[in-house]
Amino acid sequence: MNGYTRNRLEGKVAIITGGASGFGESTVRLFVKHGAKVVIADVQDDLGLSLCNKLATKFGYNNILYVHCDVTQDSDVKNTVDTAISTFGKLDIMFNNAGITGTIDFSILNSDNENFKRVFDVNVFGAFLGAKHAARVMIPAKQGVILFTSSVASVLSGESPHAYTMSKHAVVGLMKNLCVELGQYGIRVNSISPGSVSTPLLTAAMGLDKAAVDGILCASAVLKEVVPTADDVAEAALYLGSDASKYVTGVNLVVDGGYSTTNPTYSRVIKQTFEDLVKG
Repeated sequence: MNGYTRNRLEGKVAIITGGASGFGESTVRLFVKHGAKVVIADVQDDLGLSLCNKLATKFGYNNILYVHCDVTQDSDVKNTVDTAISTFGKLDIMFNNAGITGTIDFSILNSDNENFKRVFDVNVFGAFLGAKHAARVMIPAKQGVILFTSSVASVLSGESPHAYTMSKHAVVGLMKNLCVELGQYGIRVNSISPGSVSTPLLTAAMGLDKAAVDGILCASAVLKEVVPTADDVAEAALYLGSDASKYVTGVNLVVDGGYSTTNPTYSRVIKQTFEDLVKG
């Protein structure tokens, strides 16, 4: 195994919002493992500091730090980017990963207005601020990667709450617009759209434990014999953040095991119909 394979982010500096848990935590771990200097940005201070200390013990205290960052606050996002620059000297990768599901309400008549605003504040405005402040330092450097966590809800309808689905479509729209604007400066912009994964965010939203959620995901999956994990999203971020994807921009990379390619309802109904006929 050559050094490129082992350390695909050697010398890179990355900020990962929502980095204390879920997709963010897995990405933080993988980025540091591959040689990046990482700023964990989150509002979950206890989790963020704990993760930072664990990784610093293994990889060195000069390679990772935690910054409290509410992505809906311009001053917090600005401070996070400025801290990365003052500490590590540059910013190569801005991964706008922080997000919330909001209330699980599927009826527009029952939708809560304040919940809608909160989901958009975190998922869309937060991503916008992250990209804006990253671009502020990447444009003069004429290089950089801006990543977003979107969702399979950006390509598949009817299975997520309205506020969440709309917010994730908006993230992809922002990504594509930025791809066009920032390409002239050598900045690549992409998004990752994971399918359902039993992260703390999803298990809490569903009110089920990880094993139960994994069971549901595997039963409904197109791709069998594998359980989706947050590490799959981290691996996608590693690829898009590394030089291996140096000519990839404007892409919404869907990581869902093929789930969004089909609607299995028809075939299931047909199968059940024939099974009922046989039994009858």
